[in-house]
Amino acid sequence: MSRYAHPAGSRHAEILPEDNPPLPPENLNDLDPRVWPATARRSGGEVVVGGIGVRELAATYGTPLFVMDEEDFRGRARDYRTSFSDADVYYAGKALLNKAVARWVVEEGLKLDVCSGGELAVALAAGVPAERIGMHGNNKSVHELRRAAEAGVGRIIVDSFDEIERLESVAAGLGVRPKVLIRVTTGVEAHTHEFVATAHDDQKFGFALSTGAAGEAVRRVLDASHLELVGLHSHIGSQIFDTSGFEVAARRVARFLTGVYEDLGVTLAELDLGGGLGIAYTSGDDPLDPSAIAAGLTAIVRRECEDAGLPMPRIAVEPGRALAGPAGITVYEVGTVKDVEGIRTYVSVDGGMSDNIRTALYGSEYTSQLVSRESDAAPMLSRLVGKHCESGDIIVHDLYLPADLRPGDLVAVAATGAYCYSMASNYNHLPRPAMVAVRDGSARVIVRRESEEDLLRLDVG
Repeated sequence: MSRYAHPAGSRHAEILPEDNPPLPPENLNDLDPRVWPATARRSGGEVVVGGIGVRELAATYGTPLFVMDEEDFRGRARDYRTSFSDADVYYAGKALLNKAVARWVVEEGLKLDVCSGGELAVALAAGVPAERIGMHGNNKSVHELRRAAEAGVGRIIVDSFDEIERLESVAAGLGVRPKVLIRVTTGVEAHTHEFVATAHDDQKFGFALSTGAAGEAVRRVLDASHLELVGLHSHIGSQIFDTSGFEVAARRVARFLTGVYEDLGVTLAELDLGGGLGIAYTSGDDPLDPSAIAAGLTAIVRRECEDAGLPMPRIAVEPGRALAGPAGITVYEVGTVKDVEGIRTYVSVDGGMSDNIRTALYGSEYTSQLVSRESDAAPMLSRLVGKHCESGDIIVHDLYLPADLRPGDLVAVAATGAYCYSMASNYNHLPRPAMVAVRDGSARVIVRRESEEDLLRLDVG
């Protein structure tokens, strides 16, 4: 038998968790407020978000449909603004970025983090002041750096020695002197998926503290006559619930800050500690409170700087998922309900991995419920799957849906505001869904649904 091929079977496919099979919730109709958007509730059986029922939204805008609770997003932005009142809060646009979201960010007093020329283009098109933009990226092209420098982007976070030389050349040619942060890797292990842990040494981002690369990067930027070094940047990963990683990283970066002063006589005024706070995708998740994180991080940095006789730097943080994730849901129409006797029921919907790749990519867990009506039927162990030609096209691995679920019903997946639309694709040539913002009983399209004409527009064969 091939070492790579295995006989098919329930154990190999992990169809049912052997040790801890999931238990059904007490009530299939209840909406956990930790998971669902702030304004989500049931009215007449159906789920209402932003004052509008999902049946009306689906009838008007079609499915699959991304629905963003605008008040939820804005409220979370205000919470961060209040919690970090003496710091800069950058919204991490990679989580979800379009012109409407960019305007919400600015209107709520936040700054915006972008990590590509395309994201920068969206920010500028939305009218975000360039000085309120920070630009990330581990492999920024000359074109991207030139556009950022020409626009007057407020902070450029450099990520490699090649980029330092590249940006110095671009800035010299333009006769400008952009403000620069150096991204350092602290060697802190974030308790998260390997693909979204970003502070260990063996990965593509930043300059390692442990190898001396970070110190060399500081010296090179200081030697660059067209770059202004203003601070350091650190990011330890994403979807993090454990505060200890943030605390250790903050302590290490603060100590490096004091080392720069002691070795080079340079005081750096800014310290960006990144983002990565987790959100509740399921009722078992316990997100961190922004105010507690703000107090803890500030105390650590202040203590390290006071011990070294340095002024307190201005702290920055970069929440992305923490703002966008809980505000969004995805509404699908059920197309097929297929019972695999003795195992589970497969519920197929009209989207899938083209609008939510995270389950296939990270093994992410989600919460989903019947939202177009209430049901008193018995709970049915289910797997919510998409319509793509992949057995791994799974949206929710294990969940309970009512046994009377039928084609035409609407189900919604909660907490899909971050990294779903932004990672969406046209796999199997499915058009990407529309996105609507709902607030105070009204809805408006903020990203229109793609059409077949859109799919064919770039095909020149």
